Amino acid sequence: MSAVPASRPAPSRLAGLVTSGVAWGFVATALITAWVLLGLGGRAYYGTDLAVRAYAPAHRLLRPSGPAGQSFGLVGTVLMVMPFAYMARKRLSGMKGAGTLKHWLELHLFCGIVGPVLVTFHTAFKFNGIIAAAYWSMVTVMLSGFVGRYLFVRIPRSIRGNELTRAELDARAYDLHDQLALTVDSDRLMQEVEAFEATVVPADSARRSLAGQLTGDILFGRRLHAFVGRLEAEGVPPTVRDDIARVTRERVSLLRARFHLERTKELFQLWHVFHLPLVYLLLVIAAAHIALALYMGYVPFRWS
Repeated sequence: MSAVPASRPAPSRLAGLVTSGVAWGFVATALITAWVLLGLGGRAYYGTDLAVRAYAPAHRLLRPSGPAGQSFGLVGTVLMVMPFAYMARKRLSGMKGAGTLKHWLELHLFCGIVGPVLVTFHTAFKFNGIIAAAYWSMVTVMLSGFVGRYLFVRIPRSIRGNELTRAELDARAYDLHDQLALTVDSDRLMQEVEAFEATVVPADSARRSLAGQLTGDILFGRRLHAFVGRLEAEGVPPTVRDDIARVTRERVSLLRARFHLERTKELFQLWHVFHLPLVYLLLVIAAAHIALALYMGYVPFRWS
């Protein structure tokens, strides 16, 4: 009998935050925003009317062609090119050993959050002409990236990052059930575990939809917390309770993923059809913006 591929273990909430590109992206955004608004005088500058902003003390520094403004644009653009490094990691055989897809995805998400923030400061909040087209294309790409991440992480994968088949999901779920049976020391407690599973795992006849999946994921977290609270009230020892919660979380996540698997894959493919053309369009518009700036005589990092 072939070995059942181990699914990627569900991280604790703290461990998930530590390795989350989204979390680090928001932290970096908060720090950058505080630095620009408070340290560089951006709060007063961006609040100044456009008609008289050129007379503001921070104008030479924060204008799009100024030292800080150009730096924001350059670094932001470099960060937004990261999707192509992530795509190369997925598709080029020579990069298969260069880290896991999960880590590349988190790096991609970090860059996809911080990059647009820097580009926003580069614009000095002046949106017109080709700038407006580039900016709102960028915002659309960023927002759609959150949808893609949600779908990606709900396709079960092995520790190596390979997608698990339905048969492998079934085998892993049975294996986790056996682990529960060894952990739980009474039939009554096992029945409670199975009753809890029945409340959070959809029946095969249930309707499959993205809204139902999202709502179910939210309810699952709340109900698992309440279930563990009931175990605590019943006097289940902490080590046993923690083991039950850990294995149950992984098993229920697999069963829910199995139920939504085909629909999730379909939506993920549709998301690619929508997302990738926007990425290419954004790069074309950004290149046109840079070319136009050079044509108009804006020399990079030469300020007057």
